Amino acid sequence: MPKIGVLDSGVGGLSVLREIHRILPQHSTIYYADQAHVPYGTRPHVEIDSFVDSITRFLIGQGADVIVLACHAASAASLRLLRERYPHVPFVGLEPAIKPAVLNTQSGVVGVLTTQATADGALYQRLLHRYGRMARVITRPAPELVTLVEAGTIAGSAAHSAVSQYLEPLLQAGADQIVLACTHFPFLADVIRDVAGSTALPVDPGAAVARQVRRVLPDRRDAGRPSQRYLTSADAGDFARIASGLMGAEVIAETVCYRAD
Repeated sequence: MPKIGVLDSGVGGLSVLREIHRILPQHSTIYYADQAHVPYGTRPHVEIDSFVDSITRFLIGQGADVIVLACHAASAASLRLLRERYPHVPFVGLEPAIKPAVLNTQSGVVGVLTTQATADGALYQRLLHRYGRMARVITRPAPELVTLVEAGTIAGSAAHSAVSQYLEPLLQAGADQIVLACTHFPFLADVIRDVAGSTALPVDPGAAVARQVRRVLPDRRDAGRPSQRYLTSADAGDFARIASGLMGAEVIAETVCYRAD
């Protein structure tokens, strides 16, 4: 079966990977967490693109038939460029789910939890221009939430306090849709629901991304059992411990460093 490569700056992309495993359980996956450079969301686009291009070449060398940029910041910085550089490879990226949020809002106010790199990207600005006239869209960069998830802190008082800090201004403004425009944030969805109550719904694009992967997969039927491989550019033991907790199953990881030109 075709192999699916998935990359992110850290563990956030696992929220997309779990949807890929759910929808496409028969396919092998290789996940790369660039934790040596996490977070991407505070970095300039040219630097993010350097990292992402190097990881892409590595994943292609490992036999990936499809590559998923399970990171909004990476998608904003590199998706268009990667499609130009590697026209033979299907790429699936993420865009903030503003469209469905705008279409479903009853209050006319949509909140977006994101990173600065995504908010500054041309893709996000195009989405705002296209759909922002249909509702009031409030953008809220939330870097501390990335740090929490990278540490495996997805519950408890620290998570609740941080989520409240970023979410309360959106709720006070009347937002009834909360777009999770960073793949780390779905791991905090339970806390977000707890803080928001019945006032607002989190919008997670993970399942939609997995369905798009299914659409672009090469039509090939090779024999063999599916495998799941997890790689990080930092400490494999730390990654495996955090990832196991987030995925709800044991994860065995390897440290594999690439070279960013």
